[in-house]
Amino acid sequence: MTETAAQRRASTIGAARKGAIYGIIVSFSLAAVVGIIALLSGDFGETQGRIILTTLLMGATSITALCHLAIADRAMRIVGFVGLGASAVTLITGLVLIWRDWSDPGLEDWFKVFAVAGILAVSFAHANLLLLLAGRRRAVIRYGLMMTLVMIAAVAIMIILPIVSEGEIPGYDNEEWYWRLFGVVGILDVLGTVVVPVLAIFVKDAPAVAVADAMGADAPPAPAAGPEHLALTLPADVAQALQQRAAADGVDAPTAALEALRRGLL
Repeated sequence: MTETAAQRRASTIGAARKGAIYGIIVSFSLAAVVGIIALLSGDFGETQGRIILTTLLMGATSITALCHLAIADRAMRIVGFVGLGASAVTLITGLVLIWRDWSDPGLEDWFKVFAVAGILAVSFAHANLLLLLAGRRRAVIRYGLMMTLVMIAAVAIMIILPIVSEGEIPGYDNEEWYWRLFGVVGILDVLGTVVVPVLAIFVKDAPAVAVADAMGADAPPAPAAGPEHLALTLPADVAQALQQRAAADGVDAPTAALEALRRGLL
């Protein structure tokens, strides 16, 4: 990938993130304004309710979109794009449900699609925020992250199955143990969501790449490179940009350098 293409992608992702932030602000602000006007005027009818639901839906999907875009410039960006698709389906089906005549037949199918897409959008948003730690090399972080992602997927599947099967899964006979198991999986999901990021703060990665902030002849001699180590001598402007990216991502410079290489090579 050329530098120009990488810059265009970064600019597009940045614009999308700003758009999601503006969408959140505008949607919830509009919902608040409509609600206040309706309450003060005493005229709160079906149309006002639909408008508030629409703005809340747009704000909620903007929040999930912002979570998906968190990894849009990383190696795992395909997961973010899938999440964006789920959020888009949630928004479209939600708008149909809000503005169609609620007495019309067939809304049940729309509701199923909306519910499944919404669960997937939230689950992918949850996973994408955790995938910001995907570049960490400590075993405790990697295995904890993998287990938490499995729990997120299990929670989503266990909620979706009863919806799409109309209760045939788990069925009346299996209902008690199914939801007990769901509770266990949910607890492990919450545990991993809390513990893994906290561990990532206190358990620092061992550098896999030695980065020297120097230029040309001014650079110190590079150490011998082993099969899993690479010594890089960076121009001062590149090193400064790397430090800024590391600070923005909350990681050290070697980790940021490794993520940049992965984005360019994968």
